[in-house]
Amino acid sequence: MDYSKYLPLSEASFYMLAALDQPSHGYAIMQKVEAMSGGSVTIGPGTMYGAFNTLEKQKLIIKVAEEDRRKIYALTDLGKEVLAEQVRRLEIMVQGARAALARQEQA
Repeated sequence: MDYSKYLPLSEASFYMLAALDQPSHGYAIMQKVEAMSGGSVTIGPGTMYGAFNTLEKQKLIIKVAEEDRRKIYALTDLGKEVLAEQVRRLEIMVQGARAALARQEQA
């Protein structure tokens, strides 16, 4: 499948999709993203809800419930595939960068 219309994911979207390993609401996702990134990425409500809107339109996530004004989102099968493809692409980038750094150290 051609994922080019979805990729590359923004850093916020990448972490949000990764955080949806189980259905969650926005605040839980914000906390999980911060934990997953070791505190290097924090997502504010404006960024998160804008990303939710985009990801939902792209059919990468779906709203599965609403409890006490909290919308619960889940990753779709397409969302899982796009996340896996982004991870594959990032692994290639990291391998290439590590090899380049190693060559620079030898020079």
